[in-house]
Amino acid sequence: MLPFSNRGQHLSQWSSLNKKRTMDTIYSRRETRRSPYAQLLLSAMNSSGCKVFKDRHFSCEDCDGTVSGGFDAASSQIVLCQNNIHQQAHMNRVVTHELIHAFDHCRAHVDWFSNLRHLACSEIRAANLSGDCAFKNEAARFNFGLQKHHQECVRGRALRSILAVRSIGREEAEKIVDEVFDTCFNDHTPFGRIPHDNKDAKFAFRDYENRDRYYANI
Repeated sequence: MLPFSNRGQHLSQWSSLNKKRTMDTIYSRRETRRSPYAQLLLSAMNSSGCKVFKDRHFSCEDCDGTVSGGFDAASSQIVLCQNNIHQQAHMNRVVTHELIHAFDHCRAHVDWFSNLRHLACSEIRAANLSGDCAFKNEAARFNFGLQKHHQECVRGRALRSILAVRSIGREEAEKIVDEVFDTCFNDHTPFGRIPHDNKDAKFAFRDYENRDRYYANI
């Protein structure tokens, strides 16, 4: 999540021709639309009364630095940094990460700018459920570990995200993350589990789609 109330600080200047490129450049690729992570989150948002329209709620823009994307709470829009996303797998993770923020914004009325615990909780959930800390992604970063490595990855990525968007010290950010970590790490909504890979996400999406049928038979 980025503090897109100050969006201009993170997005580079662009010409009028490129001010807003259509989502056909990234999002409408078949691979992304078929991502089980995205399918489940979009379905869950629709069920929560927050239907997503790709032309309204997604924007491809050029961004400064190494920013890959962000969720603009003020406009309920996901920004994808097209100049910093170069692989399909990376793009899928960014879309999933930001959709988790959008889902939290929809269902929980997150106070992004005044309540740091709300921000920390959503960052923990996004790192935990998006595949950011999947083994293959951590291995690609040469980050290896066995005991509770996933938890430490989630904690570290959430911490870095908070420090990137808020002017607070590391010690304060660590304290906030620690305060909400257990509750937010164990909140797997709407997946019902931690989807470590596409196979897990497919099973989660299947279970989500069949949830009404299950409860109807109780």
